[in-house]
Amino acid sequence: MIGNIKINVWSGVLGFLITFLFSLGNNLWTTSFVRGCLGFILWFALAFLLRFILGVLATPSSSAGKPPVSRATQTVDNGEEQRSTDEPERGNLLDITTPDQDHELNDLLTPKPSHSGGDNGFAPLNPPKLVSTNKEQDPEELAKALRHLTQK
Repeated sequence: MIGNIKINVWSGVLGFLITFLFSLGNNLWTTSFVRGCLGFILWFALAFLLRFILGVLATPSSSAGKPPVSRATQTVDNGEEQRSTDEPERGNLLDITTPDQDHELNDLLTPKPSHSGGDNGFAPLNPPKLVSTNKEQDPEELAKALRHLTQK
């Protein structure tokens, strides 16, 4: 990024002052202060975004597609590269290989024989029925229950 955080802060202060002064003529000072603070936040973020974009645009695009040149290698007069011992060569190469897991995949895909003779302790749930289908209920009791329910 280009510059430092001071640019963001001064941009935010400028945004605060502009917003506060333009809002002060039509609003209370507290409302103008709150709007000024929001202006500070917005201008601060916009300055940060502008610094980021300028930092991306400022990088040389001629090295696009080329691997980064390490400071650990130095070119000697005859064109050969000589390694310096000042900076170790770390993180320039990444060699990723995945472990061979074919046997695990084959184990998952092959069907397992089912244990038909063994009892695994599972028994389906058979809850007792709560509703009785007893047809021998007294009609007077049914009428009394119906009257009681309709009165409420």
